[in-house]
Amino acid sequence: MGPLAELTVDARDRGGLLSESAGQPVFGSVGPNWFASVMGTGIVANAAATLPVDIPGLLVAARMMWLLAVVLLIFVVVATALQWRYNPTVARGHLEDPVMSHFYGAPAMALMTVGAGAMLVGQPLIGPAAAVGLNAALWTCGTVLGLWTAVVVPYKTMTSHEVRGDSPFGGWLMPVVPPMVSAATGPLLIPHLPAGQWQLTMLVACAAMFGLTLVASLVVIALIWGRLVRHGVGPAATVPTLWIVLGPLGQSITAAHTIGVAAPEILAEPSGTIVTVAGVVYGIPMWGFAMVWAAIAAALTVRTARTGLPFTLTWWSFTFPVGTVVTGTSGLAAATGAHLFTGAAVVFYAGLVGAWCVVAARTARAACSGCERYVGGMVDQKTGTKDSGGTMTTLVAVFAALVVNFAIDGLTDWPWYVRWACGLAVAIAVTLMWSGFRRRRAAESQGTTTDRPSRP
Repeated sequence: MGPLAELTVDARDRGGLLSESAGQPVFGSVGPNWFASVMGTGIVANAAATLPVDIPGLLVAARMMWLLAVVLLIFVVVATALQWRYNPTVARGHLEDPVMSHFYGAPAMALMTVGAGAMLVGQPLIGPAAAVGLNAALWTCGTVLGLWTAVVVPYKTMTSHEVRGDSPFGGWLMPVVPPMVSAATGPLLIPHLPAGQWQLTMLVACAAMFGLTLVASLVVIALIWGRLVRHGVGPAATVPTLWIVLGPLGQSITAAHTIGVAAPEILAEPSGTIVTVAGVVYGIPMWGFAMVWAAIAAALTVRTARTGLPFTLTWWSFTFPVGTVVTGTSGLAAATGAHLFTGAAVVFYAGLVGAWCVVAARTARAACSGCERYVGGMVDQKTGTKDSGGTMTTLVAVFAALVVNFAIDGLTDWPWYVRWACGLAVAIAVTLMWSGFRRRRAAESQGTTTDRPSRP
């Protein structure tokens, strides 16, 4: 059985995304691939801001999606921290896994997607200064992490992972794509840097990361194409990852556009204009290949769905890569004025929203099906003891505080410290109620066990 077989999951055997499976402790299944939900949600907001058409109410909806991406990012970061706390062996093993290790690119891209959204759609909610500061912090963290994955994960694949002829799949692109996201979103920060060498350095760095991912992605795409031709489509659960190929294609078109827009303000003429024109000259042919791959991926997905396409977190591959095609196509529409690109951007965005609705609903359903088990507590691998439930209480309290804060922000003009004070109060109340619920549940469970007659 090859490494790709690990992605095949029978939905009937799954207790949910938060469930205990095969004797694993709760949160034993948390992996870097969970950050794909943040990427897929954030790109819905970011892509809306770049569309070349004005749709009433779209930006308001985009802000709500960005807030949801922020909440998801916090949740997944907390869940990851809990796994490192309670299941450190499992957490450390992800980098050694020939499949999961490639998804270490997802956290970096999730950070930068949320950061870019702060400036593209979040400024009316948090203010311009906070938006720039948040984007700068998340872009820096995401870029450092992305450069790390672009080196370490391929190194692991070359030296220690089990690799066979049928091993390459769409996930192999994940560790090398983050620098392209840095290249596409970095120009947003250039106007906020000191003029001169600071801005020039950022522009050059973005161009260098553009080249890094472009060359590495072309190599990996060739490997994926070769695997499909020689070994077939492979396990059904890997089919959604074929859409990941659209990620570096669409993101590179976006990066070429954003770098081209920023260049004339930094480089002396005619260099600035040349870079701008180069973005269009590169973007149009690459867009053509993206259309071909989109057609191939769609055909293979439909073919697989006819015989059964089990739900896994790889379904989030239907979202973020398509979103990058939207941003890239919107950039070409802005640069050329061609109605073809305008119409294509709208069509792809409609597909992105539809895909997000389906995948988000399936993810929520799978997550909810595991919540009942999650309430039972968490096993600490270091001590072998069961956690009293403080971890779940913390998660619920954080979510309650965020929801209250954002709700008050949308309905009132209260200062931020008042909003967060209200959120803290609600968090404390939720903590007390949830703790009481857990104590009652534990008492009922203990009473049931005690009263149960023993077998003869």
